[in-house]
Amino acid sequence: MYQAKKMLLLGSGELGKEVVIEAQRLGIETVAVDRYEHAPAMQVAHRGYVIDMLEAERVREIIGKEQPDFIVPEIEAIATSELLKLEQEGFRVIPTARAAKLTMDREGIRRLAAETLQLPTAKYQFADTYEEFVQGAKEIGFPCVIKPLMSSSGKGQSVCRSEQQLEECWRIAMEGGRVQNGRIIIEEFIRFDSEITLLTVRSVSGTSFCAPIGHVQKDGDYIESWQPHYMTEQQLQEAERVAKVITDELGGYGLFGVELFLSGDTVYFSEVSPRPHDTGLVTLVTQNLSEFALHVRAILGFPIPEITLVTPGASRPLKADTELNEYSIGGLETALAVANTQIRVFGKPVTKVGRRVAVALSTADTAEKARGYAKAALDHLQVQKGEQGLSSEV
Repeated sequence: MYQAKKMLLLGSGELGKEVVIEAQRLGIETVAVDRYEHAPAMQVAHRGYVIDMLEAERVREIIGKEQPDFIVPEIEAIATSELLKLEQEGFRVIPTARAAKLTMDREGIRRLAAETLQLPTAKYQFADTYEEFVQGAKEIGFPCVIKPLMSSSGKGQSVCRSEQQLEECWRIAMEGGRVQNGRIIIEEFIRFDSEITLLTVRSVSGTSFCAPIGHVQKDGDYIESWQPHYMTEQQLQEAERVAKVITDELGGYGLFGVELFLSGDTVYFSEVSPRPHDTGLVTLVTQNLSEFALHVRAILGFPIPEITLVTPGASRPLKADTELNEYSIGGLETALAVANTQIRVFGKPVTKVGRRVAVALSTADTAEKARGYAKAALDHLQVQKGEQGLSSEV
């Protein structure tokens, strides 16, 4: 009987689904864990479990039962202190338990980048109370960016442009964070020329970089990405330097999504995710190895001799604008008629406002043309009431 290594994912969304598919292509047994039934990765994994991943005892119970060779966090909201203990007991956390813990907490990663590693970042303040928040915002100045320390996909983020908006921005942060009434960060608003994701891979082959991915975000969540994004040689060298410094500090093997702001020749560090990045969905159609294939190869200790951009491309996610227990994706036929375009439907069991449920992926001979194709495809897609096949309370 084939003896497979076992990979357990903590978090099983659309990015985890692609990780599972790539792992299975290399003969890996896969286990998907999330807080709700029928999560995308559960639909393709060998087994799945539904738990609250912030409950340390439940995380330990499942890992103890499955005894995985690799524990792969796919989201931030995990009992990371328990992962540190499990790692000390001999389990392998990807890329490391420390990286998972640091990047779950915006304060930890920001202080590491700015104060320890001396990387250029926006000015920042932290606040636990509304009074501290008001004082911090006034010190940073308006406009400023408000974020909960723990959140995902931009939830709870806003731009505060005046003192009159302080109360509303505080409310958004309190409601959008993973921890209710949690600590927040107030950031200087950087007037940048563009923002990018530099996918960075640490593997047995050393540190490798994908071609830079340009992206547009709204309230912290991406609405468009494209690859390659034009950068001067000086910008690219500085971006790679910043990405290598932060990922070397975090350590381990795997793919990291490093978010950066470009302002003239200055490259500002913004955030880092020690896992595939949502803007990197575009690599499913642009590269010889997608970000998911790169992540799995690195995790397994396999070489990554070369990352090649095969063609420019772009992505546009479809987001739900209402909550539905039964839904379908309309317009697939016309969207798929757009030149050089693919659609990925994630298969999430229910919709929530702002939840990504599909993505349009397009290629062309230039990134700009690909962006046009992706937008045209997205314009045909819609979330509509109706049966999707799976329904679950989330």
